[in-house]
Amino acid sequence: MTTGNDVAAPDEPDADELPEIDEGRYLYCVVRADADATFETTGVDGEPVSIVVEDGIGAIVHACDDLYDSADLAQVKRWLVRHQTVVDEAGEAFGTPIPFQFDTILRGDDAGLREWLRETHDTLERALSELAGHWEYRVEVVETDPVDDAALIEHDDRLRELDERIAASETGTAFLLEKQFDQRLAAVRESRREALTGDLEARLDERAREVHSLERSPSATLEGASGESDAADGETLCRLTLLAHEDAEGEIGSVLDDVAATDGLEVRFTGPWPPYTFAPELGGETDEHP
Repeated sequence: MTTGNDVAAPDEPDADELPEIDEGRYLYCVVRADADATFETTGVDGEPVSIVVEDGIGAIVHACDDLYDSADLAQVKRWLVRHQTVVDEAGEAFGTPIPFQFDTILRGDDAGLREWLRETHDTLERALSELAGHWEYRVEVVETDPVDDAALIEHDDRLRELDERIAASETGTAFLLEKQFDQRLAAVRESRREALTGDLEARLDERAREVHSLERSPSATLEGASGESDAADGETLCRLTLLAHEDAEGEIGSVLDDVAATDGLEVRFTGPWPPYTFAPELGGETDEHP
């Protein structure tokens, strides 16, 4: 199997050293399917997409002879969006899929693809059973109106003490105390963020099968599996990804509504997505490029 970007390789080749592919099958996802199942749509770069079924498991693919690589970011974005659209359509047609990252290619023709489906059948069957009816949801909590320093001082004895000492001190001493004040203020804000995140994770954990934290930064925004992102003004307090049954979507939404009702907080909730984060790692020979 050749993949463009879903597994980090120790030594990644330069663009002019990309692995050559005489014949391959670009993999979008794997689904449960009957032997006579059909699926037709337009895939990445306008390629015709179909399904190849072996023993109750179908691979959504198109024939290809090269990896998809371009310095044109707009082109790459179009490819990514089309990839995601095909996976979404397959999910609508067959139920929760096992999605592959963009530019995952299996070397060989349909016969080789069927052999791979047979070799990985047990893993795929188990994963499809476990993921049936489950989807990935993503949550971002943004503080659009941060709590001001005065409110934090009012509720923290140490901050209040330092604030009073600064007001009563000479310049040199006040400078040192201000450093302590800033450190304490940062710690109080972080503690508040951790408490909010921990409470939210605990409440979501009661309604989802899995809850994981994603990277957080002041400028972080929630990106969907398609690569699309909508920026939100303010500081990102937490970003989470959930694996939950589709029937639990309403309960999860209610929990998030409670958070969104808090003054100064905005909640972003997207999904259902195919479960990219929760899909199994499948073995196979891989080649990578940036």
